[in-house]
Amino acid sequence: MDVYLPIANLSVNGLIIVGLGALTGLLSGMFGVGGGFLTTPLMIFYGIPPTVAAASAASQVTGASVSGVFAHTRRGGVDYQMGSVMVAGGIIGTGLGAVLFNLLEKLGQIDTVINILYVVLLGSIGGLMAKESIQSIRAERSGVPLPARKRRHHPMVASLPMRWRFYRSGLYISPLAPLLLGIGTGILTMLMGIGGGFVLVPAMLYILGMSANVVVGTSLFQILFVTMATTMMHALTTHAVDIVLAALLLLGSVSGAQVGAQFAQKASPVKLRLLLAVIVLLVAGRMALGLGYRPDEIYTVAPL
Repeated sequence: MDVYLPIANLSVNGLIIVGLGALTGLLSGMFGVGGGFLTTPLMIFYGIPPTVAAASAASQVTGASVSGVFAHTRRGGVDYQMGSVMVAGGIIGTGLGAVLFNLLEKLGQIDTVINILYVVLLGSIGGLMAKESIQSIRAERSGVPLPARKRRHHPMVASLPMRWRFYRSGLYISPLAPLLLGIGTGILTMLMGIGGGFVLVPAMLYILGMSANVVVGTSLFQILFVTMATTMMHALTTHAVDIVLAALLLLGSVSGAQVGAQFAQKASPVKLRLLLAVIVLLVAGRMALGLGYRPDEIYTVAPL
């Protein structure tokens, strides 16, 4: 079933795109991540231009985040005060990311930069996840539990001025810390088409020191609004959002997320985390190979 993508200017098999969406939805339901960090690389592997893949993936993450926010809101798992500060930072970051995106596009380096960012981020985070998972599995087998992490914010956060009290997160810190975190996530969302959850959640836990029971809900709240802003910014400035591509991805991800959520309830969380780490490292390795490997056809002719 061939489908024409008007912005990407190519025909693709619609079932394969729906399948890619279902795969990322499955991972989202299993691991609690937005899936955008895998959607974009998989589309690039399939032949979608990186700029179109990044812009369209952001709109797909928006749709996938809505149900998650409602679910966490019902159980009181969203810190709206913290989330609002991070959304403000994310919108500022989106604007800065749009300027950077257009600059790199004019220089002809945007595709390379997107690939390098994915290799660095996926490689580092996948490595950390794998290390932590292996330590947890060894501790389970030996019967000696790992020492519990103390919940505290980073010393640099404590040194920032103008403190606010965030009651739901149990914090008394400067709003500049979540604002700066939001700005960084907004830039990454604009450049890479990710929701930023796989960067945001560890940062909220280990840098801000937020309570674990509100981290995922607050992260999804921020991702929802920042990916909305990113989609609008791409539509207005880069004109790279392919609505047909986004719709096909969303169709697959909604059904995949339901299956993934059911599977996650039956599987071991530690083994699931190790599986995710392996998938992330494989994707990073494939993208690194693509950066350094010389293709058979060095030049291709594409219609204007």
